[in-house]
Amino acid sequence: MSSDRPIPGLAALLLLLALGACGFQPLYGDRSADAIKADEGLARVSVGVIADRTGQMLRNELEVRLDPNNLNLPALYGLAVTLEESIGTLAVRRDASATRANLTLTAQYALKSSESGEIIHSGSVRSRNSYDILGADKEFSNLTARDEARRRAARDLADQIALRLALALEKRTAAAPPRL
Repeated sequence: MSSDRPIPGLAALLLLLALGACGFQPLYGDRSADAIKADEGLARVSVGVIADRTGQMLRNELEVRLDPNNLNLPALYGLAVTLEESIGTLAVRRDASATRANLTLTAQYALKSSESGEIIHSGSVRSRNSYDILGADKEFSNLTARDEARRRAARDLADQIALRLALALEKRTAAAPPRL
């Protein structure tokens, strides 16, 4: 009983070999000294003050993601972030009052070397979160829903920025000549 199809195990092995040959490395996986370098690189980012209450939330979320183990290493990089918020209504009642809204937060960020002031990496990330508008008589509930949407957006932006910074620092470390 012969078959022209390759054995499934052999196909999986070939796929793994091809993936390893392309230089794929897990960003957060255990890679001994390289994993420690990536964590230390992120822990060496100092997050600057971000305006307004939403900026404070984003800054707190970033600090947790960049230094989760509280290494408190001296900063080699500075991160500057500016936020822009917009709110758009989605669903409208017959009396022209909104019932649902989208809160969009956009963050422009720049990672700079503390030593030279050179911009190492910059970019923009966006998060959109919806919330219900319950009516004019439920103002406290509406404010709470909007604040929770801001909180979710700040967490999402922090995740996106931390990931992009990790990739940028990983790329920078890989491109740097070895120290003797």
